[in-house]
Amino acid sequence: FTRANCAAPVCNPSRAALMSGLRPGSTGVYDNGQDWKPVIGKEKTLTTQFLNAGYNVYGAGKIYHGSAHREGEWTDYFTAGGGNGLKRHPSATDDGVGGIKFSPLANPDEDMPDYKVVSYGLEKLQEDHDQPFFLAIGLVKPHMPFSVPKSYFDKFPLEGIKLPPHREGDLDDVPAAGVKMAKPDGDHAQMLASGRWKEAVQAYLATINFCDAQVGRLLEGLDKSKYRDNTVVVLWSDHGWHLGEKEHWRKFALWEEAARTVFIWRVPGLTLPDGVCERPVDHMSVYPTLCDLCGVNIPEHVEGPSLRPLLADPTTAWERPALTTFHLNNHSFRSEQWRYIRYADGSEELYNHDNDPYEWTNVASDPNYAAVKAGFQKFIPEANVPELPRDTGGEGKPKPQRRKKVKN
Repeated sequence: FTRANCAAPVCNPSRAALMSGLRPGSTGVYDNGQDWKPVIGKEKTLTTQFLNAGYNVYGAGKIYHGSAHREGEWTDYFTAGGGNGLKRHPSATDDGVGGIKFSPLANPDEDMPDYKVVSYGLEKLQEDHDQPFFLAIGLVKPHMPFSVPKSYFDKFPLEGIKLPPHREGDLDDVPAAGVKMAKPDGDHAQMLASGRWKEAVQAYLATINFCDAQVGRLLEGLDKSKYRDNTVVVLWSDHGWHLGEKEHWRKFALWEEAARTVFIWRVPGLTLPDGVCERPVDHMSVYPTLCDLCGVNIPEHVEGPSLRPLLADPTTAWERPALTTFHLNNHSFRSEQWRYIRYADGSEELYNHDNDPYEWTNVASDPNYAAVKAGFQKFIPEANVPELPRDTGGEGKPKPQRRKKVKN
């Protein structure tokens, strides 16, 4: 899916939405630090549906934010990935630029938590199962720090690194609400002052390549297993990432780079190996699609549609845009041609991707496109509940996200 979008461009709400079938506006989970457990009952989660349908449900790594999981929703959950003992490679002089953390590691792949998580998945694929099973394997990378074994950095020499498309003054036609999300005087200003933009891009590419290798290990294990021809595979990421586009780094925004994600499906007997779908979809379809494909009941609360028609025929008509939400009443819509952003204060952005793929020219104020905006506005969610408080305590309180220390 070339135009797949997350439900929210932040780890916690994106994952909570995908696993519950409920958009941020229905739960109040819009950001990190907001505990999803009190507002999303066990009976609503994707894993519970499969448990109730007779599946064994196995999990490992980062499925929910912070790798949190709730007892009673999994048959087994691997939590022994570790991460201590990672050492910065001698070639690295520091751990990055400001809040953008990156450095090569002196460790082999086997020391990486994601490697161990995939190994757990491989063990499950080698076992004999007398019940159908659901296996969720969550890689932490490419989350920062962009720190992986140096061999992955070596694949992307600095002299060959190209900066992402960007232009000076890109935020001049962006509303104040969008500029506030971008924070151009923060990460981007620091990166420009450091002169190390290409190093950060190199580290990101290295980290993505490491993830590719781990996904490859898992898929190779599936291909060698007895479950190859009766297992649905879906590969997704919780959000995209800015590397300086629109003077912005990280996610936390509603533009293309933050909202668009990797989204790949393989369904034996349904999808084609070279199939490509250009229809705009979002991650609210994961829950109902998996249920649909596996003959599991789709609960009434689930807000997304099944993708079965598109998996069978990628050219099938699809009349709804993808929707991404960041904080209360800030929404981003993606069709095949357009991205429309509407902020809580009523300010807008509109980009024509046919001739502006980098979203450089905001045409929202052009009256010629009033009908385009109106077409998106009818999809603004009716449910926009207030944001939950952050770190309020109680059962299931999110643990502080402490960065693992990398030793020199």
